[in-house]
Amino acid sequence: MKRTVRFGICALLLGVFASQPGWAQTGPLKVVATFSILADLVGNVGGDKIVVTTLVGPDADTHTYQPTPADARAVAEAKLLVTNGLGLEGWLDRLKGAANSRAAIVVASNGIKPLTMEEEEDDKAAASGQAKPGKPRRISDPHAWQSLANGQIYIANIVKGLVAADAPNADFYRQSGAAYAAQHAALDGKVKDMLASVPKAKRRVITTHDAFQYYGRAYDIAFIAPLGISTDNEPSAGDVAKLERQIKREKIKALFLENVTNGRLIEQIARDTGAVVGPPLFSDALSKPDEPASSYIKMFEHNTATLRDGMMKN
Repeated sequence: MKRTVRFGICALLLGVFASQPGWAQTGPLKVVATFSILADLVGNVGGDKIVVTTLVGPDADTHTYQPTPADARAVAEAKLLVTNGLGLEGWLDRLKGAANSRAAIVVASNGIKPLTMEEEEDDKAAASGQAKPGKPRRISDPHAWQSLANGQIYIANIVKGLVAADAPNADFYRQSGAAYAAQHAALDGKVKDMLASVPKAKRRVITTHDAFQYYGRAYDIAFIAPLGISTDNEPSAGDVAKLERQIKREKIKALFLENVTNGRLIEQIARDTGAVVGPPLFSDALSKPDEPASSYIKMFEHNTATLRDGMMKN
């Protein structure tokens, strides 16, 4: 379901910004990142040379986000706007238009071959009984950051964007990016080591929505989700019943909520099948600072340990 966001108020507010001279950079580079995971990646590369504003913060859902006038002001003032791409930020074009943005754009997923999945044209209407399912279509999975190899591509694109926007600090960005990418490469090996003890027959996980395809492809885990790629989808009763039969047949115990999704569906499935819901996974957003996934690297460490422990119960 597409949600309509009205930006009339934002546009009125921003008429002042658009007419003001002096947009030249003074002080740290002003950067806007569309959601918390991107903001952490950008912050680790840019360090004290930049100031990052995050539009969709910790524990918030980028799929269904509705921008605010404050977001439009931040985009209007930014010199660089870092986005995920792959259809994640469906509201972004309207926001940029309302902001009359002149920021350079970095699409962090550029160069990644996206995974795809089949989805009905109008699955939400079909699930509610308002319409028959539409013709299936192939859509790109936007959750490409759920692979550490892809994370290194994100870093390279961010470095390129920062260098272009702030040439005097180019060497800093390149060196910082290289050091940060090396941390990702090291963590990739650590994740594989952490999962090595899980037998192939146990590598099955149920999550709320289909956010872990890239993780599953990278680390040989089968993820099954009652929702599709977007949290705004709703499964039909038949789809849920089919999934519950599979859980019982295959004795899957690894059920997980995500920090950006409503837990009622997974809790219902757990009650119906006798499975136990594990600790939350962090898929589309980081946690708050005092929680276990407050950075991209901590997110991977937490998710991997949680998944390993859950799969061993299968």
